Amino acid sequence: MKAVTKIIFLDDNNEKFFGEGPARLLRSVERTGSLRSAAISMDMAYTKALKLIKNAETALGFPLIIRAAGGKDGGGSILTDDGKEWLQRYEAYRDACKQANSALYLEFFPEQR
Repeated sequence: MKAVTKIIFLDDNNEKFFGEGPARLLRSVERTGSLRSAAISMDMAYTKALKLIKNAETALGFPLIIRAAGGKDGGGSILTDDGKEWLQRYEAYRDACKQANSALYLEFFPEQR
């Protein structure tokens, strides 16, 4: 038995706009330099990845990535400074919540040690 903590953010309409999936997608964009490559690495359609990013950007009110269209010189994507900060804050918050949940779990279910 274990307790699991999942952190998601909801917009003003109670619609999910950010969680572990978009966070992994942004980390992959950071690593690959490409939203398309990031989507492929997650077995996700590019259109779905783009929709996730645009939805989060709309809810947050700032761009998470800068996209450059392909062509002769190729395209790519990079995280904006705001995107990097948001991702770092999300991950720190998520990790703190998981740590707090682990401590509470052992407090309420000490036999699980």
